[in-house]
Amino acid sequence: MAYEPPDDVLFEHLDIRIEESTAVLTLSRPEALNALHTGLLLEVSTALELVVVDHKVRALVITGEGRAFAAGADVEGLASLTDAFSGREASLAGQDVMNSLAALPLPTVAAIEGYALGGGLELALACDLRVASPGTRLGLPEVGLGLIPGYGGTQRLPRLIGLGRALDLILTGRHVLAEEALALGLISQVSDRPLEAALELAAVAARNAPIALGLAKEAVIRGVDVTLSQGLEIEADLFGLAVTTEDSKEGTRAFLEKRDPSFQGR
Repeated sequence: MAYEPPDDVLFEHLDIRIEESTAVLTLSRPEALNALHTGLLLEVSTALELVVVDHKVRALVITGEGRAFAAGADVEGLASLTDAFSGREASLAGQDVMNSLAALPLPTVAAIEGYALGGGLELALACDLRVASPGTRLGLPEVGLGLIPGYGGTQRLPRLIGLGRALDLILTGRHVLAEEALALGLISQVSDRPLEAALELAAVAARNAPIALGLAKEAVIRGVDVTLSQGLEIEADLFGLAVTTEDSKEGTRAFLEKRDPSFQGR
């Protein structure tokens, strides 16, 4: 069903709808291959704020209208950056949006078709899972513009696929097709119908306990940048929180009673 944002919120380049318990954000600048200009980034940020407070939403899918997921950042906007301060601020603004997406306490899936390049790939990298159609092109070509990835690509890509593979893509700026991206671990799945596949992944994840999903994501994200022993401490702390939830009691009861659980997010 269509999503009705509050009266004071107007989306010009973004569509939101709810399919069962999954919010679907569609980037809607097809004439520009959904390039991420400042206005679109602000709309994505606002949409994420709306999604996180909507208790009906238990998963998120991001996709793009037309021939691309997102073909990069807006090059005209990049060309206007002429000093280090404005460049840093532009990078931090984009990173803030990607960080908000990555930190959502619910499963997120990018449904990619056509192109996911530059800022578009960085948006997809901020999602938990990525599904792409055959022939989709993915890459971080910023060095060919005399730039570097600025919305988190230099940090999230090596954490996802490893240092050597990430440097290969970043330093050459080359595009990889979906089939190679799958082999690299850059995407989770290749599908002729990426949006349907992404919605299915989101629905499977959303059937699980909402608080547990958020805590599991937090454990993984916080644990990536610390030692194993520190990560295990984080896991134990968050496991302790999970045990206190009503959903934990419901899940264990349902298992023992051989029935499907009814999680309420409490």
